[in-house]
This record gives sequence, C-alpha cells and structure tokens, in this order.
Amino acid sequence: MLAAVAAMFAALLLAAPAASATTATSDASPSATSPASGADYRDRISGVIKNEGTPLEGVKITANGNGYEGEAVTGANGSWSIGVPQQGAYEVELDESTLPEGVALAEGQQNPRTVTFANTTNITTLFLLGEGIVLQEESFGSLLLERAVAGLSFGLLLALSAVGLSLIFGTTGLTNFAHGEMVTLGAVLAFAFASLGMPLWAALPLAVVGGAAFGYVQDAGIWKPLRRRGTGLVPMMIVSIGLAVAVRYTVLFFFGGGTQQLPGSQSPILELGPVSIPRNTLVSLIVSLAVILVVALLLLRTRIGKATRAVADNPALAAASGIDVDRVIRLVWVIGGALAAMGGILWAYYRPGVSFNMGQQILLLIFAGVTLGGLGTVFGALVGSVLVGLFVEISTLWLEADLKYVGALVIMILVLLVRPQGLLGRRERIG
Repeated sequence: MLAAVAAMFAALLLAAPAASATTATSDASPSATSPASGADYRDRISGVIKNEGTPLEGVKITANGNGYEGEAVTGANGSWSIGVPQQGAYEVELDESTLPEGVALAEGQQNPRTVTFANTTNITTLFLLGEGIVLQEESFGSLLLERAVAGLSFGLLLALSAVGLSLIFGTTGLTNFAHGEMVTLGAVLAFAFASLGMPLWAALPLAVVGGAAFGYVQDAGIWKPLRRRGTGLVPMMIVSIGLAVAVRYTVLFFFGGGTQQLPGSQSPILELGPVSIPRNTLVSLIVSLAVILVVALLLLRTRIGKATRAVADNPALAAASGIDVDRVIRLVWVIGGALAAMGGILWAYYRPGVSFNMGQQILLLIFAGVTLGGLGTVFGALVGSVLVGLFVEISTLWLEADLKYVGALVIMILVLLVRPQGLLGRRERIG
C-alpha cells in the first residue's frame, strides 16, 4: 500500500509541469523583458504605468540593490517587470525624462523608492501620475484594523495545521517535524490536479483527500510499526526530521525549485467598510473558521471525538476502557493530514504561490502556535495560532516586514518563560 500511494503521488508530480518557470507576471511586451530586465530570474519587481487610465509605453524603470542593477521599459499595455538575482531591498526609480510631455508624477510620490521582498517572489509597486492627484495617507486606526483582519486570517490559516499537529502530539506524544511537508503536499497536489485540467472545485478537495491519504500511509508504514517496537519519542522525532528532508527534496526533484500559482491566485481587493482585503484572504478566513468549528464540534459532540480526547489524556486507561487506541491514532493522522493539506492550499493563496519548501517556511510558526497555546490541547493550538497570526501582521506597523516572524517567536519564548505549559496547557510534574 505504501509503495502504491507513493507511486500515485510521484505520477501526479511528474504530470504537473516543472516549476522551473518563474512566477506568472503580467503580459508585458518584449520590450519589458529585455536581457537587462533579468528575464531569467525568479524574483521580480513589477508594475503598470498609466495616466488617467491610459497605459504609457516607453517609460524606463530601474532597480538597484545587492550589487545588481536592472532596468525595464513599459510595453504597449503599460506593464513592466524587472527580475532580480536574490531577495532583499532594492531602490526602484522611474526615469521622469521618459514620461510623455505634460505628464508628471502625482504629488507625494516617492521616486526613487525602496521595496523589500517578504515571503513572496513578486513585488508590485505603482507610480501614480497626473496633476492634481494628492496621495492621502491612511489613518493609524484604519491601518491597524486592516492588519488585524489580515492577522486573524493568517492565524486561522496557521490554526488549521496547528490543530492537526496538536492532535498528533496529544495522542502519540510525537513532535512531528514532517508536518510542514504535509502542508506543502496539499498545495503541490492541488497544483498537480489543476495542471491535469481538473476544475478547481474538484482539484482542491482531491488534494485534501491526498493529504489525508499521506497521513494514513505515514502511520501505517512508519509510526505504528515504531510504536509496536517500543521506539522512544526522541528517536521517532529524529525519524520525522529525516522524513521531512526526504519528502521535501523528493518534491523538489519532481516539482522543481520555482514558484507556481494556483488558478485564481490573483484576486481583487474588496472594500468592506473601512477595511480593504483581498478576496482570497477573506475566503481563507471564512473557510478556516468553518473547518475549525466543525473539528471542534466533532471533538466535543461525537463518540470518536470523545475517544480521541480520552486517548490524548491517558492511552492506557482508554485502552482498558475498550477504546481501540490504534484506530483512534490512525484517524488522528488522517484528520491531521487533511487539515495540513487544506492549510497548505490556503497558504498558497495567501502567500501566494506553491513552492517545494513552503511548509518548512511556516513550520516554526505552527510550532509557535501549538506551544504558545499549550502542547497537546486543540483549543490551545487555535488560540495560540490566532495570537501568533495577529502579532505577525500587526507588528508590520512598527517592524520591518522581514522581522515580523522573528517577533512572533520572541513573544512565544517570553510567554513560555512565565507560563511553561502554555496558555491553556496543564501544569504537569515530570520526574
């Protein structure tokens, strides 16, 4: 069975086009992708130049930084794109001498300006043109509200994966470092199914089923045999690290090292009162919340949910009470795999993009949410993940974007110094 499922996943990955191509960008003309624009680079800075809704052709844009200089010229549709060899901070400048006569930058536009990559392969920066246009700065309150909504969406997205990780830890005691690859697999399978021509409404559920199947195969092929042999938790944790590396580079081999987009990854901005939010972010928030509520109801109201909580509390006593512990653990792995896959799909839309190491990038944040809320407690994982998501997004009001994840981990450490069991965990005596 293990070999059959592995062969199926490999076939799907081979069927998908290799991600050696760069992230999809706007349909710039050849002049916007000249050799000087770094057409072969994956990371890109792009935008569109328009004056009163009319695209401007022939406007020169340059980007300097990290020892590299690139340039592009807008095409007939006003779009431009500059590839850069590595992520970091770049100074982008519009050559005002190339603007048509009578056209100037709007008042308050920064030129040149500094842009910084932050967990994305594409940055969009816009230069507004036209006389009489004055930029209006958003109030701190509206910015705070927008960041809080984005943080809630990101926190619930993390919670999808964190709940599965917490269930696995609670029932088996295993700290599963391969959980990030379960997140990656969900997004990669969704991309593979979509590449085969499946409609989105079929590709995404099948990817979630694939994640659940991967969880089943893991437990049946690796963790259950190790439990029967009486393998300690530390050796099992080391096995999970090895499994994570093996899966990550298997995906890299078949999928490639580039970033690909799922269908519908470019979503419009919705205006909900004082809040501006991308449609994908809003959908992610609603889906994450609905799924978490369903999982919570299953744990609280159903027999299998009560059995799961009993196994997490005391496996020996649960077995003595007639509960099939192995069956419960197998079900937990299936649910954990499905939730991780769903989290990976939503993460690809939130980020946006599918890459071979996307799960690794947020694994520490998932652990932060689980640890902050309390190891082994599902509702603790939910609370901790939401707090981490809120802090990550709101902190960008004061911190550089590259430091927002560092701040979240520092907060986790400070909280655990005061309350080692986490916010909702139980104090236990060891030894």
